Order: sequence, then structure tokens, then C-alpha cells
Amino acid sequence: MRDLHLPLNQTQRVRLEAALHELQTLAPAAASAAAVTVADNIAVNHEDNILKGHGTTDQDGEVVATLCGVVERVNKLVYVRTLRARYKPEVGDIIVGRVIEIAPKRWRLEINFSQDAVLMLSSMNLPDGIQRRRTAVDELNMRSIFEENDVVCAEVRGFQHDGSLHLQARSQKYGKLQRGQLLTVPAYLVKRRKLHFHHLEQYDVDLILGCNGFIWVGEHVVVREIADLKEDEQKLSAEAETFTPIETRRHICRLANAVRVLSALGFTLTVELIIQTAEASISSNVEINDMLGAEFYVQTAEREAKRRGDLLGKKR
Repeated sequence: MRDLHLPLNQTQRVRLEAALHELQTLAPAAASAAAVTVADNIAVNHEDNILKGHGTTDQDGEVVATLCGVVERVNKLVYVRTLRARYKPEVGDIIVGRVIEIAPKRWRLEINFSQDAVLMLSSMNLPDGIQRRRTAVDELNMRSIFEENDVVCAEVRGFQHDGSLHLQARSQKYGKLQRGQLLTVPAYLVKRRKLHFHHLEQYDVDLILGCNGFIWVGEHVVVREIADLKEDEQKLSAEAETFTPIETRRHICRLANAVRVLSALGFTLTVELIIQTAEASISSNVEINDMLGAEFYVQTAEREAKRRGDLLGKKR
């Protein structure tokens, strides 16, 4: 909500403040009780020989928080988990990035991290689909695979000695992304889940929630083995892939605007919430460009407050 600047009238402002206040009251009591700010004392039992972790320090015999966040305890370890922070990569993360440089045997990608990521030529599938050693010819043809400003989906393989990320794209689901929109949201709004690739069949759209805060909304791409296609089938598919139906483009824009609205309001981005927001705009006869208007922001906040209130009522 810090970056949300909308031309609200008095009625809309009152409604939005009421919805946000209700969302705060619906927050779990345990989470709010464990929240700390800088210089707050953290209650611990010193007889347990606790270990002070990230975001804590020792001052006059007391454990004091050096960050704003939530206190977490793992056995004897006490640390502060920040609620709003930059992307912290982990091995196995699904990320979306943009190629910024082609270097010898590697591509460098911008992934919303403090350092660039590296995708080695040996860590990805070649266009012919054959698993083989990379040759000098492959290195010369790197620009035909990815070039500057291309959007790429990959997986975090590990860390290099200088702290940069090492990526891999050894599956058909990874690779170059085309015919869609790349959205940038705060990384803390995308939680790590088992599934980050989503095919929205009702829209014929692919949604990729990158752990690094880069989200891709684009036309659905059917993953197929290239070696199994005949030459004439490849030509027909290439001609068909150059055109995106106008209805699919509308769906892409509507889902992208739903992501923009939810991220501006500070809501955690899930595929279910994104679809609900897009469906709500359709049922309310809201045009795609009007989704970024003040009224739809207020309606989205009210709808989320009602949904969370209903969920809390069912649990009770």
C-alpha cells in the first residue's frame, strides 16, 4: 500500500480504509503478537542457552531485534524473519528473468537479485532436442537461442563462488517465453509452492509465478518433442504461432491487470486469487482498462476482506 496513489473520492477513501482495517483485524493473533520492530526486546529464556540468529543482537544482556519482522524460533535458534525483503534465492526456485548479456558459453540474466544470474550453455536443452556435448558451433549459434532482452524461465541450480546464481533449463517447460506480458512485483508477495507453472484452460493462458517477483502471463504453449515433428508440421506450427488470437490477448491483459491490482494492494499472489479477481471484473462488466481505476481497487479490497472473514467464520 505504500506505493498506491489513487484519485479516490471521499466515499471511496472511507470504503478502502474500512476494508484495510478489517483485513488487519482478521490477521492471525499469533503473527501480530510475534511482530517486532527495530530495538524491540525479544522475550527469551536465557537458561536455555539460546542462539541469536539473523536480525538479532545482544545488548545489556537482552536479545534485541535489528530488523522489522516476525520472530521465528527453531529449537534454540531465535531470528527475525522480515516480511518485506528482497528476493533471497534457494536451490530449486522457479524464476523468470531477462537476458542482458551474451558471454562466452553463457547468458547473463537480470532476475531482481543483487547480482546477475548465469545460464550456462551446457545447462540447457539445445533446439534440436538431442543430448550431446556442446561444440564451438553451438557457442557461435548462442544468439539464435537467446538474445538480449529475451524473457527466459529457468530453475536455480546453485550458487557460484562470487555469490551469483547458476541456473539450468534442462526441461521442455523451461526456456524462452514469448507472446505475453512480464510483470514485476515485490518478491515477498510470491510464496514458494510446489507448483509455479499454471495453465489456465478457461483462458488458454500460461501463468508463471516466479519466486523472484517476475510474473509471466502469456499465450499457452504446448510442450512437444521437436524430434517427433515432421518438417511440414514444423512449418505449419511456426505459421500458426506467429498470430495470437485477439480473445487470448484480452485474457492476457485482464489477468495482468488483476496481478497489478493485487500487488498494489499488498495481497499475496496465488493463482486462485488472480483468477477470482479477473472473474470478478468480468461479472461486474468492468473493462480491462478500467480495472486500474480507483473503484475496482476498492472493490477488490472489500471482496478480499469478505473472503477472509468468511474463511475465518468457517474455521470457528
